[in-house]
Amino acid sequence: MKVLLEGVSMDMRDTESTFCNIYTKEGVPLSDMVLGGKAAETNLLNALANARFEKGYSYRQTVRDFRDGKKGMIAFSYKGTREMLAYVPVKGTDWLLTYLVRESVVSARIGSLFNTVIARSLIQSLAGAALLVLLFAIIITQMGKNASLIMEKESADMIMALSENYKAVFYVNLDKDTATCHREDSVLTDTPRLDEIVSFTEAFGKYARRHVSEKDRDAFAGFVRPDSIRNNVHSGDLSLRYLENTPAGARYTMIKIVAIPDSSKKDSIVCIGVSDVDDETRQSMLQQQALKNALDTAEEASKAKTTFLSSMSHEIRTPMNTIIGLDSLALRNPSLPEETRDYLTKIGSSATHLLGLINDILDMSRIESGRLTLRSEEFSFRDMLEQINTMVMSQCSEKGLEYNCSVSGGVSDYYTGDNMKIKQVLINILSNAVKFTEAPGSISLSVERLEASESHSVLVFRIQDTGEGMDRDFIDNELFKPFTQADTGKNSRFGSTGLGMAITHNIVKLMNGEIGVESEKGAGTTFTVKLTLKNAASARSAAGYIDLKDMNVLVVDDEEVSAEHARIVLEETGVNADVSYSGSDALRMIEAAHDSGEPYNLVLLDWKMPGMDGLEVADQIRRRYDKETTVIILTAFNWDEIIDRALHIGVDSFLAKPLFASNIISEFERIARRNNLVLRRERSRAD
Repeated sequence: MKVLLEGVSMDMRDTESTFCNIYTKEGVPLSDMVLGGKAAETNLLNALANARFEKGYSYRQTVRDFRDGKKGMIAFSYKGTREMLAYVPVKGTDWLLTYLVRESVVSARIGSLFNTVIARSLIQSLAGAALLVLLFAIIITQMGKNASLIMEKESADMIMALSENYKAVFYVNLDKDTATCHREDSVLTDTPRLDEIVSFTEAFGKYARRHVSEKDRDAFAGFVRPDSIRNNVHSGDLSLRYLENTPAGARYTMIKIVAIPDSSKKDSIVCIGVSDVDDETRQSMLQQQALKNALDTAEEASKAKTTFLSSMSHEIRTPMNTIIGLDSLALRNPSLPEETRDYLTKIGSSATHLLGLINDILDMSRIESGRLTLRSEEFSFRDMLEQINTMVMSQCSEKGLEYNCSVSGGVSDYYTGDNMKIKQVLINILSNAVKFTEAPGSISLSVERLEASESHSVLVFRIQDTGEGMDRDFIDNELFKPFTQADTGKNSRFGSTGLGMAITHNIVKLMNGEIGVESEKGAGTTFTVKLTLKNAASARSAAGYIDLKDMNVLVVDDEEVSAEHARIVLEETGVNADVSYSGSDALRMIEAAHDSGEPYNLVLLDWKMPGMDGLEVADQIRRRYDKETTVIILTAFNWDEIIDRALHIGVDSFLAKPLFASNIISEFERIARRNNLVLRRERSRAD
């Protein structure tokens, strides 16, 4: 090739004036004559980077032309010599043919004959270049054919090497619809023989009709369709298992298709292998059947266990309830000796605890058997929460713990769902909090309506305690498993089964809810339960004696969240409600309402407030306005210690937090009936 290039270059004795060369798109020369051998660089583009281009030409454009395979011409000076370089792409390759004319040398040597010599030089060079391109094309074509032959040979060698694992192997050209057999099936005599070239679609179609079982035939035919192969051959493992009819009977067989890399034919060349997988398949089927039988046996055993536990639980619960009932009756006897009363109290406590354990076991057996169901009925959320608070407040009082319950976000009085299961979840968590919190600790339950639609509401329950806490590993791996507990040393003392949290978790999942836990050893625990409840079909109202739109209520509470919640739930029932956050501000609002001729019908006063507490405000209301306004004291605490003083001041009633519209209205109605009150607006209408 170097000789060819030198042949089409023009020799001017001492100094060569024209030079021909071939470069790749990256500037790598086919010969070592970069810029006619004058350049020290071994790459044309690197050499041109050190040249000074004349006006109208640029290095960047030259690089782009080479990269894009475009023809062009440039004029430049290299090491003080002016030169011109023409370049054209060689069709079908990544190379460019260049022709260099060294103008200064030609000008100095030839003088006035410059144009004539250059013309002759160009004619000679172009003729030589044409010959070079022709030879070059022949070389490229031959190299392509050789590469193709090499690739085909390598593919064939690869196929033969892999064919040991298959009973039949075919080299398939989808474009030509040919299949070359590289390994023949020794069992089926009517299939292609070794090295036989057949029509792919005809051969495999005949095979499907004769040897593929009827139930698998359509799937096989679709699998070997050329368009299906092209679409799926690069998507992963392309294989199909089917039953093959052989002289020895039906056998499970696997056909597998893989692409053979060939850039010129893309997805048209594939290798198809057929293997006998009958032994493995039947062994796998036996194992699967054995696993199914074991699963069926385990399920039957589980059902038997569940039935046994359920029956035993019911059998034990009946006498246990009798023991608890008789114990309660015995304790009513006022003449019991103190020692006997103590024994009976302990018997009742132990029996109640044992009944709780039995109920837990029964619930867990129902969960495991899938027999735990949810009811869907309208219930009073207020009543449910009051029952929970009564129970938990009693437990906290016995241990010297502080208990608080708050409701926010406009929680309604009534929802539709399974209130018994909701109560069970909350009591399980709260009882655990009481169990693992020591005095003078605290426990709180907060309920918030996170979001609401016309049909459903999302409620979030947060139970927080200052107890012992749990480490992250126990929460992640053990907390919600049956019969597991954190090792605190209290488990044996309290005699728990460790089923409470497992039951809680399963009930929440059954209700399509979420439960989360945040805890730190020695720093307490926070449980978060999110449930979606159906809104009650119609909001109930306890008021029948009064017209809600005639009510004018003032809520006084230093806790902004509690006050706003009371206002929201009242306004949702049609009651006009104002809010005040201090006793002194409340008195100003009451005075303004009195002066306007529309006094508040009802004032709800929080007991414990900074500055003036609820009793002091109530005392001022009675002193200034007598019985004009009904006053109800709100408290999250037991009001026994203030009841005498409150009644002496003139407080009409007491309500426990958290507030619900129905119990506020019911209590006001009760007071109105008792005192024969008539709302001012009603009175004005009557007048």
